[in-house]
Amino acid sequence: MVFTNAAGGINLELERGGLVLISDHINLQGCNPLVGPNDDSLGPRFPDMSEAYSKQLRHTARQVAAELCVPISEGVYAAVLGPSYETPAEIRYLRAIGADVVGMSTVLEVIVANHMGMRALGISCVTNMAAGILLQKINHDEVLETGAMVRDTLVRFLKALVPRLVE
Repeated sequence: MVFTNAAGGINLELERGGLVLISDHINLQGCNPLVGPNDDSLGPRFPDMSEAYSKQLRHTARQVAAELCVPISEGVYAAVLGPSYETPAEIRYLRAIGADVVGMSTVLEVIVANHMGMRALGISCVTNMAAGILLQKINHDEVLETGAMVRDTLVRFLKALVPRLVE
């Protein structure tokens, strides 16, 4: 399963418009989709999350990105509830606990995919630098503009990548 998202850049080496392979995540959304009765036919009660994002799929993604000359980095994704953007203090906290990018999606779906025995690949597009990283406010129109700017590169990358993932 391939997941994509828009994310705020926390790591100072990232740039607006950059793609980031998710190597791991921090779930700060205050919930877990596996709470409640477990359906054993879908997966185990306590699934292992030590490789929530497949190393093999990330390796293939890095190869495809290199072949296409698409710059790509790797990092930890922090998931927060939203819908408001984070405060500068929250971003300092997220950086201190090891997050490279932050967003409001992906993690719950990846937990379910792992629960069901699926390998997951996550790709974030840094649509903005997170609050307090730059001396400017976050503008949602700018986030949408960056997504549109990166769309063609991401589509080209995914069209080349997806067939390679099933080999």
